[in-house]
Amino acid sequence: MAKEWTFEDPGEGIHEAEILSVKAAEGDEVEDGDIVLEVETDKAAMDVPSPFTGTIQEIRVSEGDIVEVGDVLMTYREEGEAPEEEGEAPEEEEEAPEEEEEAPEEEAPEEEEPAEEAGKPEDTGAAAVGELPGPEPEEAEAPEEEEEPAAEAEAEPAAREARPTPASPAARRIAREEGVDLGSLEGSGPEGRVTVEDVRAAAGEVEEEARPARREAGELPDFERWGEVERIPFRSVRRATARRMAEAWTRIPHVTHMDVADVTALEALRRRYAPKIAEEGGELSLTILVMKAVVAALKEFPRFNASLDEDAGEVVLKRHYHVGVAVDTDRGLLVPVVRDADGKSLAEVAVETSRLVERARGGEIEREEMQGGTFTITNPGPIGGTAFTPIVRWPEVAILGMARARLEPVAVGEDPGSAQVAIARRLPLCLAFDHRVNDGADAARFVRKVVETLEDPEAFVLHA
Repeated sequence: MAKEWTFEDPGEGIHEAEILSVKAAEGDEVEDGDIVLEVETDKAAMDVPSPFTGTIQEIRVSEGDIVEVGDVLMTYREEGEAPEEEGEAPEEEEEAPEEEEEAPEEEAPEEEEPAEEAGKPEDTGAAAVGELPGPEPEEAEAPEEEEEPAAEAEAEPAAREARPTPASPAARRIAREEGVDLGSLEGSGPEGRVTVEDVRAAAGEVEEEARPARREAGELPDFERWGEVERIPFRSVRRATARRMAEAWTRIPHVTHMDVADVTALEALRRRYAPKIAEEGGELSLTILVMKAVVAALKEFPRFNASLDEDAGEVVLKRHYHVGVAVDTDRGLLVPVVRDADGKSLAEVAVETSRLVERARGGEIEREEMQGGTFTITNPGPIGGTAFTPIVRWPEVAILGMARARLEPVAVGEDPGSAQVAIARRLPLCLAFDHRVNDGADAARFVRKVVETLEDPEAFVLHA
């Protein structure tokens, strides 16, 4: 009997993953531990080893599929076992006719009940497959009903193991969302496999009341009425980011406080020490300097290094300082975490951040390296912009955004009559925070502390 390999949660809280590549083929002999799949979860790409030793009998996923926990990825047969398609399955089909022939022989004397004789052979065969009781003549349609476990899979994930209509995991998911019965479809894929296109085509024929409640929010218009369009997949990191941002935006009452820091002297300090830190493998960027200034402010204003436990009615103040740094990658936004940033030197923070950024952009970052953050910094400034309103990463309660630092004319002096105009490098800072935990005055004091630290390089060196 073939072994089924089902997708399991490879990390904390994972519900689905995208198949990036399949590194094996049907008929391949593999050992336990051989890499056979590459998948991408919410935040990280990873190689997935085979859990069995044997011959791959059937691969039920392909590149681009979205699989959910419980989906069957592959089936295996052990060494010496005959292929299932030439062994067990046909035997079941051949056994049923034998029972049909035996049943009439037993019932032959009961000629006074010909109607029941016509139904009983099908009753016996149906019970062997689906355990459907009753002698009703309609049972003769039972062989066609064998394709309906896909409908049962909507109610009971365990039913997926009953060898339903061949379909990709993505097709199954879309079928559930659209209310499409996979058993009613004729697949256009290899060996009758139902594809995503088959499901989407059938979805157009499903009655509106059969679709999920989420559709009630309104359907997109047919954009092709006005011109050519292109559809691209919305999945993987981008999809996970969208889900989390939507959750955070609707869950947290956001307020954004903005201020500007004069980092002219700090920039001179950065340029002085950058070559030395580069020799150690790190990049001394403004983000690193701001991170150290933020940690100093978090110690003075601990309610920004916190989480809100709504069920317990408590604010959880964290005595550790794990700062997340938003990284723009080809796959989307990733946020690796610099742990214990308060206990590390500027050089140590710079080296660790550089390593994490490189791993994130190279697709090598581990999920554990993106967990446990207490505060986040995001810096799209190198791209451009004068200000923006970042979204807090729940369960954190604040995030600091850095816009583009630029040279600007500023007035030096308080007296309008004697003030002079000078050129300074100014860095816009944007603090978004959870108004349930902190008030606007708290945010103003917090950002002012960050600004004062950045504007006094000597004090900054002491804090760093």
